[in-house]
Amino acid sequence: MNGGTTTEIRPIYGPDTLLFGIGNCSRSDDGLGWAFLYLILQEPGFQGQAEYRYQLGVEDAARVARADRVIFIDSYKGSLEGGFAWEPCEASDHFEFTSHVLPPRAVMHYCRDLYGKHPAADILMIGGERWDLQDGLSEAARGNLEKAIGFFRTLAA
Repeated sequence: MNGGTTTEIRPIYGPDTLLFGIGNCSRSDDGLGWAFLYLILQEPGFQGQAEYRYQLGVEDAARVARADRVIFIDSYKGSLEGGFAWEPCEASDHFEFTSHVLPPRAVMHYCRDLYGKHPAADILMIGGERWDLQDGLSEAARGNLEKAIGFFRTLAA
């Protein structure tokens, strides 16, 4: 690149990537998944799709089946080294079934079994510390969110 004043805007992920922000912004740090989506959707060059969810359900398997890559973002109650964790999300049929809430691995299982699709999938967990009925993130959660966003940006580099 010439001149040093122009910066190339590179997509973080392409249009066939789907982000699921899971949580509830009215329960303090439980809103980390939604806060992540809000910030990443502001990023120059972001071309992916985003879905806000209170919880995941069987019907989300249909949405996942139309994506090439899926990333589930959720808050984490507990200690995470560096404030966040990133791990692959493999389809699994080992989960407690309820009619209204499923873990990401179960959604991937239904995507595979119902639609024959196997998109690449990951889980981004962001550490929180406050879960009461209150809007806004704790100071620790805001710091962990910034670290997770920074990490996410490196995935495009």
